[in-house]
Amino acid sequence: MLAVSAVICFPQPGSASDWYFLPAKNHQPATTEPEYAALLKKYNGIYTGNTAKKEIFLTFDNGYEAGYTGKILDTLKKEHVPATFFITGHYITDQPELVRRMVREGHIIGNHSWGHPDLSQISDQRYEQELKKLKDAYTKLTGNKTMRYLRPPRGTFSERSLKLANNAGYVSVFWSAAYQDWLRDQQHGGGYAYDHIMRRIHPGAIVLLHTVSRDNADALPRVIADLKKQDYQFRSLDDLMAEKSLDRHQQPKK
Repeated sequence: MLAVSAVICFPQPGSASDWYFLPAKNHQPATTEPEYAALLKKYNGIYTGNTAKKEIFLTFDNGYEAGYTGKILDTLKKEHVPATFFITGHYITDQPELVRRMVREGHIIGNHSWGHPDLSQISDQRYEQELKKLKDAYTKLTGNKTMRYLRPPRGTFSERSLKLANNAGYVSVFWSAAYQDWLRDQQHGGGYAYDHIMRRIHPGAIVLLHTVSRDNADALPRVIADLKKQDYQFRSLDDLMAEKSLDRHQQPKK
């Protein structure tokens, strides 16, 4: 469930890298290394939306349940805000009712792998099994056969792993706004989470949060209310990909 965002690792062919971005300052868009941006473009990955639009994309990583996801869902429902929840095999096995609720209330379920391994280090065969086992369990639980989005555990990736995801029909989803929120023994209150989240917001931000954080659950109502006051709209990843598809089709052919 770790969200690595502060370690600079320049990608080499075939090597593994930790996701890295330069956080937003004064609400200017976050950026990443040109090599990373090029790989994401090549293999249909994303880390931001349209940075010219005041839109926010909320994403949550769910490796296990700590008792706060229900409160987060309550807030999203009350505020009519869509989100994407990236779940693991442990989560779907341990919390089937919460997964059903996510689907019932219109949220997207993403693939966070079955066992949360480093996808850049495992074999092609195991990679395929990790994604398929989670997707099959999701289909069995909900009846939904489509799973479109993948978040690599810990944000670790390589060109090979991005290619495998793309070949399997997944959009690899990274992020442009996050903070160290996954440490359950280092919770500091809703105000702390609010300050850290709001500091990172920028137009087109894909926000990564972890549902094991009590601070996030407490801060979310205020975060959403204040961002709405700033004229931000909360969109889903499906909205983003539909817009990207439309833009590609409207571009003049060379």
